[in-house]
Amino acid sequence: MITSLLRISLLVALLAPAVGFSQSAPSASDYFNEGIQKSNAKDYPGALQAFTTAIIMNPENAPSYYNRALAKISLNDIQGAILDLDQAIELNPQDANAFLYRGINRTKIDDFRGAVQDFNRAIEINPNDALLYYHRGLSRAQVNYLASALADFNKAATLAPNDVNILTARGNCKTQMNDFKGALADFSLALEKSPNKSQALAGRGYARLRLEDAKGALADFVRAIEISPNDPDLFYKRGLVKSRIGDFEGATADFDKTLQLEPSHFRAHFSRGYCRSRLGSQKQAISDIDKSIEMGNTNLQTKAYYSEFITQNLLPLLGTVVQDRYKINELPDDRSDAFLLRGLLKNASGEGKSALVDLNRAIELNPTNAESYFIRSIIRSSLGDQRGAVIDCNSAVKLNPRHGEAYYLRGVVRYDTGDEQAGCIDLSRAGELGYTPAYKIIGEKCNRVTAQR
Repeated sequence: MITSLLRISLLVALLAPAVGFSQSAPSASDYFNEGIQKSNAKDYPGALQAFTTAIIMNPENAPSYYNRALAKISLNDIQGAILDLDQAIELNPQDANAFLYRGINRTKIDDFRGAVQDFNRAIEINPNDALLYYHRGLSRAQVNYLASALADFNKAATLAPNDVNILTARGNCKTQMNDFKGALADFSLALEKSPNKSQALAGRGYARLRLEDAKGALADFVRAIEISPNDPDLFYKRGLVKSRIGDFEGATADFDKTLQLEPSHFRAHFSRGYCRSRLGSQKQAISDIDKSIEMGNTNLQTKAYYSEFITQNLLPLLGTVVQDRYKINELPDDRSDAFLLRGLLKNASGEGKSALVDLNRAIELNPTNAESYFIRSIIRSSLGDQRGAVIDCNSAVKLNPRHGEAYYLRGVVRYDTGDEQAGCIDLSRAGELGYTPAYKIIGEKCNRVTAQR
């Protein structure tokens, strides 16, 4: 059966084994093997750091990039994984798994056409792998190439006839093509092989609803909810069935549950509004329909240039990092560190504008200190000057390419000001350099995960 588990690379690392006395420094091969061991132990941050060191020591080894990409995938760093897979493919263009995982990760950022190109190449290399046709079919369905998607699912089913994920995906594709009888057959076959697959139950329930079998549809959704009680879409669709048979109170309860689990489900607001209108609650019905319009129309939503995302969640953390890490040494003759430290203290006490004056002076006196630019970037961001903050982060990473916190802050600001792709790449780089809090933001903000099963 096809699974979504990461495939273990069968490539042999092109690294010479370490030979010498026990006192010799670790080699790139040692760090590569350490990365494999840590990946197997699910220590993905540790694995990432080991692979990064191996790459620094031997930047021409494709398996190091491939395996670091797998570690990044486990840390939900999708953009970072894609960059590593780019490099792995450049070094070894015959690695079907690298194309497969780059394609899968492209689907997670909604680049379905790019994903199809990757799956095409993987299929050229390995034409008998059902998983490749399955994923290409999913991507083609996402861009409404339904006939091509169906052909892929048919081919995948020929290669792996007992795989319930393929049968379920083909059923979903047939549903999109309004072939509800064909979809019903696929979902039923999937359920014969895996009776507790809630996605197949939901698919069959919807097909039955469209075929006017409300009783069968209701039974399927009841069973699906028993298996997956926290899936808002199951309650929503059961609500549709109940509203179809005139059970408006029961439908309203299901839409209530949908919105409890997913408050932004604008379709549930609309359907609950309809049910409330049928139950005589006109004021509540209008309120629901208003919300369905506001939530469902992305043209009504604007992105603020400066938001609480930066100040409330990130700047206090960065300020603590700076103050805990910064260690004053003997004051240099130019006294730049005096201005730097005073600026830090002023910023901590809320005197941001005065702190900025001190940091400006520190940089004038010592324009090659990466830390001064980084600290000034924090102060500028806290004052709303996000463009200035990015410029200072640029200077910090130019002077110190391994300044993980500077990549982190630049990534946060770029993301928050609309350059989301560049922001996520910066956050990935921060993680590579050991600033692991980046992965929390990556997981929350960078991965617009598309359901594939």
